[in-house]
Amino acid sequence: MKRKGKQERQTELSKMLKKDPFYTDEELSDYFGVSIQTIRLDRLKLGIPELRERVKIVAENNINKVKTIGSKEIVGEIIDLDVGSLGISILETTDHMVYSKTNIVKGHFVFAQAESLAMAVVDAPVVLMGVANIKNINPIKANDRLIAKAEVIRVRDKKHYVHVKINNKNHEQVFRGKFIFDEIN
Repeated sequence: MKRKGKQERQTELSKMLKKDPFYTDEELSDYFGVSIQTIRLDRLKLGIPELRERVKIVAENNINKVKTIGSKEIVGEIIDLDVGSLGISILETTDHMVYSKTNIVKGHFVFAQAESLAMAVVDAPVVLMGVANIKNINPIKANDRLIAKAEVIRVRDKKHYVHVKINNKNHEQVFRGKFIFDEIN
């Protein structure tokens, strides 16, 4: 594959990050076949902030939509939210989240990401989780990026049925959960 010229690369880079602001400089470097420093210089020239700042901007734009829980109670960063329908969050796992003997992320961090996103997507001021049916599918290691997607499947009476799927940065499903939240008056 022929390497793209600077102008063509920067145009495509800009379009890619508008569509999906969560690409890392390393992923972009691999995609374009250039050094990480070249990607950083391209971003600087285009006025595109680094990944952490892009995530923060997207999260701040979505957090105000949440009705059920406070922004500091959400595990991960909400990157997309359509209350009553769909939500997406990202959690970057760290060394302090793993068991020391196995280097596998503790389940309560993954569950907390799923549950808090599921609650955030529910269109009600106060809910209580009545049922959770969860399955951990693959082990998660430190320094992995978890992308959770929650979808409201049905609302019947005062019950909100929400399905959550979590994939790792390699797009492999690592967790799935089905939640039923009871709306409380």
